[in-house]
Amino acid sequence: MLTLEQLHAIEALQKECEQADTIQLKLNWDMLRQRDDLTMDFFYEENGQLLAYLALYGFGSSVEVCGMVKPSERRKRHFSNLWQQALQVIEEKGFQKILLNAPASSLSAKEWIATQPCIYEFSEFQMQWVQQSLKESTDILIRQSLPSDASFEIQLDVLSFEMSEEDAQHHHDAIKNRTEEYRFIIVADGTDVGKIRVSKIDGEAYIYGFAILPEFQGKGYGGKALRNIVKQQHEAGYSIGLDVEAKNNHALRLYESIGFKAAQAQDYYLWN
Repeated sequence: MLTLEQLHAIEALQKECEQADTIQLKLNWDMLRQRDDLTMDFFYEENGQLLAYLALYGFGSSVEVCGMVKPSERRKRHFSNLWQQALQVIEEKGFQKILLNAPASSLSAKEWIATQPCIYEFSEFQMQWVQQSLKESTDILIRQSLPSDASFEIQLDVLSFEMSEEDAQHHHDAIKNRTEEYRFIIVADGTDVGKIRVSKIDGEAYIYGFAILPEFQGKGYGGKALRNIVKQQHEAGYSIGLDVEAKNNHALRLYESIGFKAAQAQDYYLWN
């Protein structure tokens, strides 16, 4: 596990970078707070102060990369040096796909990415819910996931997120014991039709892994389930956010109809 001192240093550097650049970094705090592999974090410090940080996030055979450098310490190769260390770990662990993550409006990130052998892959929006009245749907049941639901959740990840069965299994094993994350099964007319995950950290509920079986799509189940989840989390006192791929027009329209607004964009680059 990362120490509290390390987590506080990462958070302080994140706030400084975000304020200086008017951006929002995607540091996956739900994963950082429950790290069980400390070889995935890279620090550069001077005189006890964190100046640069790089994190790897493994998802089966893929790995995502995110990092930051103190604004006054940029262009000193701190991040490039951390990246060389990270590449060694990526090779040792056998990751097959590397995605570099950068806030869409971050000039410093784009300058560094331009020096790397990578190509643009996709963008996603970070969306926040704007409070409005939502009607609860009583014909949809949302229950907590059970161990016996594992194969169903894995099947949904394969069908909905272009994951191999091996990667979906690995991902499920990695998240199933997270203490700040809650997994739910969506039930319609007594049939399991989908799933959704909610991570709760520092007063915010973040929605992940929202998927409906293909044969049940277009029936309104997804919209009803999402409204119920948002209403439930709002009444519990949480702000609510989620990520959606920018080209997923159907999901964007659904989220916007419920009250989500795009706050920031993240760009992903495939590293060769």
